[in-house]
Amino acid sequence: MSEDLPAWKRRYLAPRIDTMTWVPGRPERVGVVSTEGGSSQAWAWDLETGERRRASGEGVGAEEVHLVPDGSGVVWWLDPIGDERGRWMVTSFGRGDARQLLPGVPDGWASGISLVAGTVAIGLVTDDDYRVIVSVDGEPARELYRHRRPAGVGREYPPGQGGLSADGTLVCIRHAERGDIERTALRVLDLRTGVVVGEQFDEGRALTAAGWSPVAGDQRLVVSQEVTGIERPAIWDLGSGSREALALPDLPGPVTWCDWWPDGSALLLHHDETGHQQLLRADLGTGDVATILDEPGTIDSAAVRPDGTVWLRQDTGATPPVIRDLAGREVLSLGTAPAPPGRPYAPISFANPEGEQIHGFIVTPRSSPPFPAVVHVHGGPNWHDRDEFDPDVQAFVDAGFAVLLVNYRGSTGRDTAFRERLRGDIGFPESQDLLAGLDHVVAQGLVDADRVILEGWSWGGYLALLNAGLHPERWRAVLGGIPVGDSVAAHYECAPPLRDWDLATMGGSPMEVPDLYRERNPITYVDRVEAPVLLIAGEHDSRCPLGQVMVYAHALRARRHPVDVHLYAAGHHANDVGERIRHMELALAFFRRHVPVDASP
Repeated sequence: MSEDLPAWKRRYLAPRIDTMTWVPGRPERVGVVSTEGGSSQAWAWDLETGERRRASGEGVGAEEVHLVPDGSGVVWWLDPIGDERGRWMVTSFGRGDARQLLPGVPDGWASGISLVAGTVAIGLVTDDDYRVIVSVDGEPARELYRHRRPAGVGREYPPGQGGLSADGTLVCIRHAERGDIERTALRVLDLRTGVVVGEQFDEGRALTAAGWSPVAGDQRLVVSQEVTGIERPAIWDLGSGSREALALPDLPGPVTWCDWWPDGSALLLHHDETGHQQLLRADLGTGDVATILDEPGTIDSAAVRPDGTVWLRQDTGATPPVIRDLAGREVLSLGTAPAPPGRPYAPISFANPEGEQIHGFIVTPRSSPPFPAVVHVHGGPNWHDRDEFDPDVQAFVDAGFAVLLVNYRGSTGRDTAFRERLRGDIGFPESQDLLAGLDHVVAQGLVDADRVILEGWSWGGYLALLNAGLHPERWRAVLGGIPVGDSVAAHYECAPPLRDWDLATMGGSPMEVPDLYRERNPITYVDRVEAPVLLIAGEHDSRCPLGQVMVYAHALRARRHPVDVHLYAAGHHANDVGERIRHMELALAFFRRHVPVDASP
């Protein structure tokens, strides 16, 4: 990578490790997702020899990786064109071609996976239903469960845990027979017979699987519950039928499970409080809970190695990610030059119109305020901005813009009521919080109110287009990346899980609650848009489909409003690094055409 390239490009081009995994019996074999080859792919990494080999091929890239329990193969999802419909593949850890993990299983959308010795369980979504499919000892795959309502195997995100018990006799599925895709129940089935062994349901609350004890025959399953109004781990013992919340200190933010210690004696936990994160160790014998890592930045992929050490991925807004242990030693490195550092994230807090405190960050250039600004809206909405390294944010700052990040109502990282605030009320609460954040940094003298750009991707793209029409006087330019431009068309064009999310969040389909869809639909306000608009969309996106994006683009073009459209040949995520750079080149050129920026940021 040439040092002559601008720093913002080098941040994209510097290879990074996004996630990692291993199995107890072969700790020297690690699977990672990295951008080493110029796109997100699954790789096999032998720590003894240092050899790395790309395991995924074809398709548009891989975003998750698993290992066969004996370490002999790397498992990854093949998405041929980017619509996320595909199949699980396995590639030999050594040399060998990829083959289908479960031959004969039709293509669909992934809904969880679990692998233990001799057994595989997957969740699969078809156009018509949700299925759980299993295979034992290499036997042909068979269907264990099917329902028209949402279901899947084990943990939804990150996937791979909470499905099969360590001995492969039990499988935990999440299902929405009594709830919806956001408020699932848990059912444990005997893998051989399909008989129900246990059932847990919290009325009006989410209940999700986290991870089984790693000890064969131990029927303890960590689950994540919200009965107290905030996410907390509990242990469901299938042997006794009991479910007991873990005794924890009075912590303000969600606490989630990361891993078990190999002997089943303790849990690795993650605590997140408005961008400040910690790792905890909960001793199940003594009840002691100790903080084992408390440093600035974001912690991802934390897990316990077979020898009891903890590895994790850590970064901050200003420093690129590293894979390290608790002592700070870098334990996995691609051996390439790191990405150039960026500007730090400064936390902010402000009141929204309802008097609630909203958290966010402001990232500023080195020059003097007030700055032109990009309101960078996160997607999801089940996500939240964190103090983490983002080449997009730093590219805007390098170009002379301050960047405002707002964890609006509906974001994760807070209590249940905050996260579920959008049920039956999408679009407007987030918009109020975005504007309150903008007013806050303007009042502080950090941002020039006359030079503000609104930019977001996915749900952030929806909010960008919605606010382009709701509050046209606030923006000099608007970028909607992989956005929702027409909520009604999107509902009928998108993948089944997205339609089910609409039903849960909106309270029905467009035909059942037409007024709400009309009121919160960006295209309802398209004739009020004043700022020029740039739209970037994937041709095969099944989350925010291309058709409804072009309906919005056409509505602007029909009234001779300035709108640029860039399409790329993939889906919701651009896994190709070159394509991501192209997106930023387009964005920066578009912003500079419409917003004056000081020459020396």
